[in-house]
Amino acid sequence: MTAALLYTLGVVLFAGAILVSIGLHELGHLIPAKAFGGKVTQYFIGFGPTVWSKQVGETEYGLKAIPLGGYVKIVGMLPPEATAVADEVTVDAAGQQVTRVRKSNTGLFTQLISDARAAEWELVGPADADRLFYKLPWWKKVVVMAGGPTVNILIAFFLFWGVFATYGQRSVEPEPGAPVIESVSACLIPYVEEPRACTDADPVTPAVEAGLEPGDTITTFNGTAVTSWDQLRDLIRTNDDGDAVIGYERDSRELTGTTSTTVQARPTGDDETLTQVGFLGVTPTARVVTETGGPVYTLDQMGDMTVQTVEALVHLPARVFDVGQAILGLEERAADSPVSIVGGGRLAGEAASHEEFPVTEKVVLLVMLVAGFNFFIGMFNFVPLLPLDGGHIASALWEGLRRGVARVRGRPDPGYVDAAKLLPIAYVVASAFVVMGVVLIVGDLVVPLHLEG
Repeated sequence: MTAALLYTLGVVLFAGAILVSIGLHELGHLIPAKAFGGKVTQYFIGFGPTVWSKQVGETEYGLKAIPLGGYVKIVGMLPPEATAVADEVTVDAAGQQVTRVRKSNTGLFTQLISDARAAEWELVGPADADRLFYKLPWWKKVVVMAGGPTVNILIAFFLFWGVFATYGQRSVEPEPGAPVIESVSACLIPYVEEPRACTDADPVTPAVEAGLEPGDTITTFNGTAVTSWDQLRDLIRTNDDGDAVIGYERDSRELTGTTSTTVQARPTGDDETLTQVGFLGVTPTARVVTETGGPVYTLDQMGDMTVQTVEALVHLPARVFDVGQAILGLEERAADSPVSIVGGGRLAGEAASHEEFPVTEKVVLLVMLVAGFNFFIGMFNFVPLLPLDGGHIASALWEGLRRGVARVRGRPDPGYVDAAKLLPIAYVVASAFVVMGVVLIVGDLVVPLHLEG
């Protein structure tokens, strides 16, 4: 196949996998809702105009034109308004007091809530009284709303497990033993400016001053025997800008070089936080390590992913703002910036058409990309904000908590939680998500990320 065909194939496979994932996510809501006796009138993949649909029983199944999500319509998500609100009190011609109840509410959000509640109850028939979602026990609501994102996380788990159990997780680490130099940096370039070529204004690195060359084995640092790269790196970093006497072996000869390590802002952990540390300017020879494992290993890896994903969600608005800056040409787009489905499709296409990747690695990259998107979608939907599934879960948990407390304290049942009152928050959050989604899509078209290698 040509590169263009492989690129197209990668995009199509990724898009198809995401659409299947969306469909399974919505089944995660539909199946328990029906099992608990709820009434589900619609199951759709996509938004916008209907492309195809079929009525099966009381549920319409179909596809929409814009494949950027999906939904199921569960009747009775919003309870009826507790009380009518009097608009005004007047006196008629006969002297009788007349109370007029307004048919709609004033105020933007109040009107939106009223309209949403009215639209919800247009679907409720006399036979549906005992099948309304808001009347379900709180724990059943949690099961229904958690079903969708849980499916995404399960998809991610099985895909990750398949990769970890067969191909394994590969990482690059220094060769064991005394470090052998792979490369020597010719000049001092600030980390934030890498990568770029050396200029006449850039000073040489301490490693060059010490006479180190690729292939040398470092044996001592300031009189301390060096047995591993991790040990040497710690010795360099804690040396700050002090003198350094480096013992090394070259062609079976024991040599010594003298220099002064310099201080640079370098990343010292996984979070890329820069810290002022000593710097020498050498890179050790490395090896590819493959680690395989079963479900327990996969769960352990996904535990680390959960921490990283939560951190990413916390910083998501700021990271999307940075993408907006990159779109305007005000800064470079970070290599680890978030991407939309469009960006994921581009990366899938590049993985499939990459000339240097063998077929096995192309398949692994595509599977890991789909797994990663499913994991993020699942975690994202658990965020406790409406209109996300997590917002409904939080509302149901609060209902169960306050009813339980009232029961224990012998107080009247406080009743159902009225999710309609939270719709103003939902509208604001949804608007923010739409804006962030548009920014990421535009960013993936204007300043796209590319695979390295």
